[in-house]
Parts: sequence; structure tokens; C-alpha cells
Amino acid sequence: MAATPTREVAHRVFAGEFNDATYTFKESDDDRAPVYVLLPTGERANRVFVVGTLTETEDVGEDSEYWQGRIVDPNGDTYFAYAGQYQPDAASMLRELEPPAYVSIVGKPRTYETDDGEVNVSIRPESITPVDETTRNRWVVETAERTLERVQNYAEADPTQDDYAADEYVQMAHDEYEPAVENYRRLVVEALESLEEETAEPEV
Repeated sequence: MAATPTREVAHRVFAGEFNDATYTFKESDDDRAPVYVLLPTGERANRVFVVGTLTETEDVGEDSEYWQGRIVDPNGDTYFAYAGQYQPDAASMLRELEPPAYVSIVGKPRTYETDDGEVNVSIRPESITPVDETTRNRWVVETAERTLERVQNYAEADPTQDDYAADEYVQMAHDEYEPAVENYRRLVVEALESLEEETAEPEV
């Protein structure tokens, strides 16, 4: 009996890093092999899990409905999600939701090269779910932890250092992006600070 294929882990990632993840690759020549984006902190991602504020929805389709959702994370950075006839549940959610609203999205990263050679990164959602502020805040904390883990792993595996631990995805990220990983540590600090400001008791 053939083994049931398992879904890839959905990685938590802030929009600032997600939008920098412009390099995609496969790990085999099989037509059905998963496509990964390479996060600048040295991790591959076939699926992502993001939570933020849905600030805008628009039907950008020409011949049929094709919904665009604009989702903002606590740093003010933006994810774009697109859903059409092949993602009917997600498209229906984008059609029906009234921004602003907190939403969680699980989906696959997609890249698109514009006419002027820029690469845009977006999400093709598997699911879009309205959530409350508590869920959003928990996602921010967990995403901060995962991002810091990736930054730390990158630092330990940085091939420019003499005493480094080899990691193929860190090596790939170094070759493709030469990222300033401290930028992503700063995203973490800013996200947690914005959370503290939101939850701080108002002065009387």
C-alpha cells in the first residue's frame, strides 16, 4: 500500500521576510515535486501560515472572479493573497469578509516576475479564517520565536565564518541573497514592541 503523502509544514513568517523570499526551487525533476521559496533566514517553505489584518479586498479578475486580499502584519508590512475558481472557499471568504478584520491564512507561496524584472511574492491560500485579537497576538509571539530560531541557525551556519555548521539552505540563502539577517531580528523586535504598545493599559 502506497504511503499517503504528508503535507509540508506551514512556516510562520513575517511579511518583511516573506516579501524578500524571491528565489524558488524544486528538489527533484518530477513535475509534481513541491516548489519551495527560500526564506532569507535559510529555510525552505512550501506552505506558510500567516495572521494579520485584512485591510482591503478586490475582485481583480477579468473573465471570472479572482480575489485579491491585502493583509498587514504588526510591522505594517503587507502580504497579498489571491484566490479564484481553484480556491473557491478562500475566494468566497475574501468576497464576504468586511475589512478590517483579523484573519489567519494557510497557503502556498507564489512568485511572479513583473515586466520590469522585479519578483513579487504572494500567497495562494488553502484556507482563510477570521480570528480574534488573542489568536493574532499568539501568532505574533510564535512567529517571533520561529524567526529568531532561523536567525540563530543562520548565524551558526554562516559559511563566511571559520567555525560554521554546514546547512544547505543557509548556504543557498547566502548565495542567493547575501541577507543581512539582523534585519529580520529587527522585524521581531518591532513586532513584539507593537504588541506591547497595543496591550498596554491606557493611562488614566
